[in-house]
Amino acid sequence: MGAPRRHGTNAKYHLERCRCAPCCTAASEYDNNRRRAIAYGRWQPFVDAEPVRAHVRNLGEFGIGWMRLARLAGVPRGSVSKLLYGDPQRGLAPSKRLLPKNALAILAVQPTLDNLGARVAVDGTGTRRRLQALVAKGWPQSELARRTGMHQANLSKTITGTLVQVGTVRAVSGLYDQLWRVEPVDGGVPAHRAEAARRIAVQHNWAPVGCWDDDTIDAPEAFADWTGKCGTPDGRRSHYRIGIPVCAPCRDARTAHRNQAALVAAA
Repeated sequence: MGAPRRHGTNAKYHLERCRCAPCCTAASEYDNNRRRAIAYGRWQPFVDAEPVRAHVRNLGEFGIGWMRLARLAGVPRGSVSKLLYGDPQRGLAPSKRLLPKNALAILAVQPTLDNLGARVAVDGTGTRRRLQALVAKGWPQSELARRTGMHQANLSKTITGTLVQVGTVRAVSGLYDQLWRVEPVDGGVPAHRAEAARRIAVQHNWAPVGCWDDDTIDAPEAFADWTGKCGTPDGRRSHYRIGIPVCAPCRDARTAHRNQAALVAAA
C-alpha cells in the first residue's frame, strides 16, 4: 500500500489529498514557481535552471525519476542529468541555465495518473468506492480479484484501504468501466454467489453503483447519494421511504435544518 508521506510537500497534497496548512503552502508555492518559470521561458534566450530543477525533484517525490521524466518530456537524458548532477567527469557543476524549449517541455510534465509509476502510492478513495460498488451489484470479491489479476487477500485490503498503488487504481478503474452496467449472472457469476456478495455489501453499508457520479467518485469530500436527495433536509424522509438506513450527510443536514429553524423561531 505504501507508507504515508511527510507533511509539507506537494506530493502529500496531491497524492494523499492532505489539506493541512503545510501541505497547502507547499502546493501553492510550487504552483507559483512553476507558473513563473513557464512565463520566463516565453521570452528569455536561456532560462534559470533552478525552478526547472525544483520541478524535476518535485516529480521525483511523486515517483517519476529523471530518466522517465526525460522520456515523457522528449528531452535528451543528458540534459536532465546535467541539470541535476552536472558532469562529474569533466568537473562541471549542475546547469545554471537551460534552453527554453527544454525547460518548457520538462515543466509541462505533471504527476498525472498516466505519468506516475505503477508502484507509486496514491489516495485510494475512488478505488475503494468502485470495488465496493461492484460488490454491492453482486460481483464477488474473488471474481474481482481474478479479473484484476490480484490476490484475493490484497483485494480485500484494497477494498477498505487508505492508500493504493497506481497500477491498482488503473486496473480497478478499467474493470469498473467494464462491469458497472453488467449483471453478475450475465457475466457468469452463479446467482447464489451474487446474492452473497450483495449481502456482504449491505452488512458493510457499501454504496452501490447508482450512488456515485463519475465526476465525484474519486473526491474524498463527496458522499454517496443513496436517495437522490442525500445531504439535504429531505434526504432523511427519502431514506425511510426507500427503506434503507439514514446516511450521515442526511442526518447532519436534518440536524442543521432544525437548528436553523430553532434560531429563527427564537429571534
